[in-house]
Amino acid sequence: MSTRTARQDAPSTKKGRATRDRIIAAAADLMYRHGAAGTSTPALRDVAGVSSSQIYHYFADKDDLTRAVIAYQTEAILANQAPLLARLDSLDALKAWRDVVVDAARQYGGTGGCPLGSLSSELSDHDPQARDALAASFTAWATVIREGLLGMLANGSLRPQTDADQLALALLAAVQGGLLLAQAQHTTDALEAAIDTVIAHIHDQATAR
Repeated sequence: MSTRTARQDAPSTKKGRATRDRIIAAAADLMYRHGAAGTSTPALRDVAGVSSSQIYHYFADKDDLTRAVIAYQTEAILANQAPLLARLDSLDALKAWRDVVVDAARQYGGTGGCPLGSLSSELSDHDPQARDALAASFTAWATVIREGLLGMLANGSLRPQTDADQLALALLAAVQGGLLLAQAQHTTDALEAAIDTVIAHIHDQATAR
């Protein structure tokens, strides 16, 4: 895709929004499988079933499209995990969330990695705008985890001095590092070990009940 500076306004019609959403979904799939650099306009055009002019109509440039993909992947991840984390009321509930994360990776033999993590590895060192968008996405993800832990603090499952912010970051780091190793090793062993170690630490913060 060529590079232009102006960001396109969101489409005002239902059909336009549907076309834009279809382009983003197709781009997200291509970038997940081939990376942002490996996603070309012809490939996107074929997968999305649109013309090049439609792509350029809805997105100012490839950077604009990439940021839309980051937002799309973030929304998908949070939509999947937020309901589980919102129901955290015990260590058993936390382990249930862990099982969902691990099972999702295990379905593909550990391949694929995290769509946000993969884009971060590819873009963060040389694309400041993408890095900012990805940092905001990881912050939003950590915030959802933190809110779940705060729920456990509120109902007395965890000691009052438990640092929910630190534990949320540790859980997110365990997920990201575990998924990266799962991608390289084609096994979820590292992912399970990382998350389980953090959960064991959280267990140490549990109150006697």
